[in-house]
Amino acid sequence: MLDENELGAYIDRHFTSTLFRLETLDLYDVSSNGEDFRRYVAGEPGPDMHRKGRWMDHIRSEVARGLHTYRVHVVHGPLTDYLRYEFEWDYVHNAAAGEHIRILDLTEQPSPEGLVSEDFWLIDEDHAVVMRYDSEGRFERGEIVQEGQLAEYRHARDATWAVAVPFADYWREHPQYWRDPPAA
Repeated sequence: MLDENELGAYIDRHFTSTLFRLETLDLYDVSSNGEDFRRYVAGEPGPDMHRKGRWMDHIRSEVARGLHTYRVHVVHGPLTDYLRYEFEWDYVHNAAAGEHIRILDLTEQPSPEGLVSEDFWLIDEDHAVVMRYDSEGRFERGEIVQEGQLAEYRHARDATWAVAVPFADYWREHPQYWRDPPAA
């Protein structure tokens, strides 16, 4: 079992080339969002670019060192306010900084064979951590996947990545979810 700090250290220790994240929830209650989600829902301008800028610099630094993060978020449209916030205020910026993000909208395409119903990180090819959250989207713990189960998570990564839509394409094709029009 890994708490938030242990999870970060575990990823840092094993991340040497690729990091894959599968997300399946409609809501994540994480402190790293600061006040941005509340501000988004309230119609305030944002995001907090001081906070966001530091994260974008982190992503750019990883890319410059040859480290690449891939993410697939499995959704069921219509998007929740949280997902709209996450896409518009996080993913737009993370993708611009170099994170590879795709969306798998199961209301628009069938579930691929091999999709798992739980969030996980796959670190390089040799380590995986299943993420456990409570019903409010708060992180509870990470569970290290045993070596004999790694093939299931590699298959889930490959299956979802192959059919998911690149984030920029998905976002451009779904203006009904935009709170703010894209910057010109």
